[in-house]
Amino acid sequence: MADQHAVRDHQGGSEPALDFEAVYQGREIAYGAASPQTDLIPWRLDGPQPLLVELEAAGDITGPVLECGCGLGDNAVFLASRGHEVTAFDAAPSAIEQSRSKVTAAAPVTFTVADATELNGIGVPGGFRTVVDSAMLHCLDADQRRAYLTGLRRVCAPGAKLHVLCFSGELAAFLKMPAAMDEDSLRADFAEDWAIRRMEPCQYTTGLSMQQWHSLSPALSNAPEGEGLVSVDEYDRVLLPFWRITAELT
Repeated sequence: MADQHAVRDHQGGSEPALDFEAVYQGREIAYGAASPQTDLIPWRLDGPQPLLVELEAAGDITGPVLECGCGLGDNAVFLASRGHEVTAFDAAPSAIEQSRSKVTAAAPVTFTVADATELNGIGVPGGFRTVVDSAMLHCLDADQRRAYLTGLRRVCAPGAKLHVLCFSGELAAFLKMPAAMDEDSLRADFAEDWAIRRMEPCQYTTGLSMQQWHSLSPALSNAPEGEGLVSVDEYDRVLLPFWRITAELT
């Protein structure tokens, strides 16, 4: 996930960013001012994100692959198991330590600690042909987001693809994320370095039950506007409204 320090948008009013190191150390944290302390990791599936599995099955992943904000490493390990050369980073050392324990001969991944806005030490000969961002982009403030999208140019091959899964504008506004996630704002920030080829609503799978979701987001759960915003899959896991974006390096 993103860097650990607090971030705010230029209009103020956003929540401080999470301490992801604390999250991955298993310490109890609050996911918002009105949320209880918990050691739950909402995005933890102990397996790959189904939306990423769909992308790989459709032939939309070509190595070398860079995963940004890899968390516990399940997406990266999945892609490596499918034969892709994968590098993955996260800002939280504890996440990378746990991710490295999942590496096998059949699924080799280069895991490293890095800041998404700097990408120090990130790179492969010829550049990455695919970048995957599963739920990291919405953790960045507006300035960080632009620095990140621009910085990827330095480590990518010409014509590289970027696949982003991120909060929808409505969900980001409810959760007081550090930057606007509406379509116009995202397109404006991508435009300088990336041409968006696809941008569509989707449903992102979490590891939460509906009861856990209500507990973690009481303000949203109790608001009339929040009714119907989330749903569950066949395993009773909460599905959140996300953007699915595919962009090409210009």
